[in-house]
Amino acid sequence: MIRPEVAKGVQRWREVIAAVCVIAFGGWLIWLGGWFLIPLGAFFGAIGLGWAVIGWRRLRFERAIGAPGLVEVVEGRISYFAASRARALPSPDSTTLHGLGGELALRELAEIRLLQLSGRHYWRLRTIGGEAVLIPLDAAGAEVLYDAFASLPGIDMGALSAALDRPLAAQSLWTRK
Repeated sequence: MIRPEVAKGVQRWREVIAAVCVIAFGGWLIWLGGWFLIPLGAFFGAIGLGWAVIGWRRLRFERAIGAPGLVEVVEGRISYFAASRARALPSPDSTTLHGLGGELALRELAEIRLLQLSGRHYWRLRTIGGEAVLIPLDAAGAEVLYDAFASLPGIDMGALSAALDRPLAAQSLWTRK
């Protein structure tokens, strides 16, 4: 009944679509008027607007899978299961690093950097002890990092989302204070 590409697009945008529906519901309540419905509609509109912004930012973390490996966040631990460990894989134009697998606890995270190496973007997560995990942005499951990063103290998720579009070689996005 629904074309597969349309269903896939709606599935990808589902959170933003739901937030827009909440905003529309708030607008409808405001349109009905009254001393109770106008503030209630404004409340729903504000909640929907905040949800839409978060959904839009989370959407920017979703990418087509283009790198080997899998990212998981379980009980405050970020794990990247790489297809290969600490070696460069040959490609037709140059050598491409596909990420160094590893695991770290969010409470031990000291720095988040966004790196561009050989034309591919990576998250570089460094712990207080100096260990680092390199995770490709387009690895399977990498979109779960949005929620993991959002739980860090003092992080600016707007700046983090905006950094995904900047063509800089290295960007320091968060440091534990």
